Parts: sequence; C-alpha cells; structure tokens
Amino acid sequence: MTDNYVFSSESVGEGHPDKVADYISDSILDACLEQDKFSRVACETLVKSNCVVIAGEITTKANLDYEKIVRKAVKEIGYTNEDDIFHADKIFVSNLLTKQSLDIAQGVDARKAKGKETAEQGAGDQGIIFGYATNETPEYMPAAIMFAHRILMELAKQRKSGKGPKWLRPDCKSQVAVAYENGKPAYIENVVVSTQHAAGVSHKTIKDYIVEKVVKKVLPKKLLRKSTKFLVNPTGNFVVGGPQGDSGLTGRKIIVDSYGGYGRHGGGAFSGKDPSKVDRSAAYMCRWVAKNIVAAKLADKCEIQVAYAIGYPQPLSIAIETFGTGKIPEAEIEKAVRKVFSFKPADIVKQLDLLRPIYKKTTNYGHFTKADLPWERTDKSAQLKAAVSSK
Repeated sequence: MTDNYVFSSESVGEGHPDKVADYISDSILDACLEQDKFSRVACETLVKSNCVVIAGEITTKANLDYEKIVRKAVKEIGYTNEDDIFHADKIFVSNLLTKQSLDIAQGVDARKAKGKETAEQGAGDQGIIFGYATNETPEYMPAAIMFAHRILMELAKQRKSGKGPKWLRPDCKSQVAVAYENGKPAYIENVVVSTQHAAGVSHKTIKDYIVEKVVKKVLPKKLLRKSTKFLVNPTGNFVVGGPQGDSGLTGRKIIVDSYGGYGRHGGGAFSGKDPSKVDRSAAYMCRWVAKNIVAAKLADKCEIQVAYAIGYPQPLSIAIETFGTGKIPEAEIEKAVRKVFSFKPADIVKQLDLLRPIYKKTTNYGHFTKADLPWERTDKSAQLKAAVSSK
C-alpha cells in the first residue's frame, strides 16, 4: 500500500441480526461462567423472523434457564417495540445444545506431558491468531473502524437513554472512509449510516438527525471537510430490519469485531466461546501484546501472529511485523515479547483473568475498544522497554 490512499471500515449495531446472535451466545457464556468458571462453552445462535435456535456444545455445572437468558438478551438489545416481529416476549426458542465432545476435551484438559511433573492445558483448537495496534487513535485502533464504532455507540446511547427520536430502531450499520496522506489519517472521505426506523418518518428527518446529532458529534472536526460525503439510508427506507428482515448467525462479523480489515485475521470467531478456545483468548492476548509494543514506543504500528495446535500448550510460532515503523529490529522486539509474556493457553487465561463473566461487554463495537477490559491495558510497556534495553 502506498503512503496516500483511502481505507474504509464498517461497524454494525447491536440490533444487526448477526450481532443479535453474537450477543445471545455471549450471554449464555457469561451465565455459565457466573456459576462455574471452568465451563466449556461453544454456543452458536441462529436468528430469523421470530425464531431463535441455540446450538453447540456446553459442559458446565451451571443450572441455567436458557430460554430466559435468550429473552433477556433480546430485551437488552431493544427489540421490545409493539410492531417488532422479533420481540423479546414473543420469540420461539429452540435448544439444540449438547455436551462437549470427549475427543475435544482430552486435547484441552490439563494433563501431564511426557517428562513433565505438572499438568499443562493444551490449546482448544489449531489456528493462527493475529493481534494489531496503531498509535493513530487514542484507542490504539485504526481510524476507520474506530470512527465507525463511535457513530453506532452514540446512536445506541441516544436510543437507549430515551434522548433520541422515538422512531429509532436497533438495527443499524455504519461505514467510514479515511483518506491517508504520507501514511497518516488526513481527512474523512465519506460516511455511510443506515439505521432502522419506524414507519412514516421522512428521509430528510432521518438524515438531518444522523449527520448533525450523531456523526458530527463524535467524529474529529479537523478530519471533516466540506467535500466529505454523508450517505444516510441510501435506499431511502429501512423499516423492516433485524432478524425479521435477514437471518443472523454467531461469528459472521469477525472483521467488525477486530480491526476493520486493517490488520490481518486468522478466521476464527470470538463470541460464544470460553477462553480455552484460542480463537478468542489468544486473539485477546495478541491484541494486549501489540498494544503494549506500540505504547512502549517500540513501533508506531504492530501486528503479531501466533500459531497453535490442538492439545499442545506451547505456541508453534510467533511473528512480529511493524510495517517499517519499528524503532528497533523486529527480532529484538520478538525477544522482548517472549521474555515478558507467556502464550501458553493456561497462562493467557491467568494473565488476563479470563474465567469471568465479562464477555457480553465485548460483543458490540469491537472486542478491542473498551478501556476496562484486561487486554486493553498498557501495563507491560515498561517491562518491554526494560527487556529491550537489557539485551
């Protein structure tokens, strides 16, 4: 990629069908962990029309009312309007959950390896996992995806607080195109927002509200130009939305969940999986490491890749890429990372304190944007600096 280019990323709101599915799956995960922190959960959700199907494998000591959890999740999202076909009190819930396969469990459960006196937990699956960070926003996230998230977070805030217009509905999407000059964000080329709404509202009313009360409120004024284009509900009407208008599945918004396409992705989804699954826990770990590298000013941008095999505790490989922004050689950064961090699955869980019901708060607006989540800390930056200087 050249130094001058335009990069776009999208976000989706809590009421988007795929996010509805993600939130239900993470709500079930949290409910399991509340009662049994060692629960093994792989929960998938399908939503369509007025139906919810939950399926997958769960092994837990928790005693749960799954239908109640599903209805509560849908209510929290906001599908409670009288005209909603997909309504928290009216949906039909089908439960197809079973226990985790013993074949999978034996590869993950902590057990003594040959020549070892203590047991070690293996990775929950094979896979390649990426983490990314950049100093171009305060959140250490790429600008386009962060701006797209901010729009929908503000829209949800206004809808749920009652301060927004009554015609707002939960399903919505945003997209932001950022123009880069000399490798830095220079201005916003265009903004796209589609929001579900009640019937009988004019397109002008919707566009004026979105642009003036939402977009311009949350995006940096210095990046908005007279030439910036605002496209709001481009089809002109968005009354039928959510699972009524489209089916939703857990794990279909992996780029929205991560870096908006700016950093690479290994392909594994996050939601509905307990932290024994490295698709999730190692992705959080890699984000934590990459963010600390940038916070330590060892690079302006950093991507880390880690690879695992099911049942094997040690990562098979670790790779660091700084895209030419590293202040020291990448090999030296890698040595410091290996000295400061442990990438064993059990150690990841311990370092980030992952056996807690914290996953519902990750579901929406990206898994790497909330300052109160443990993988967003920059608490290891000083140790990384020390490790580099002591080589």
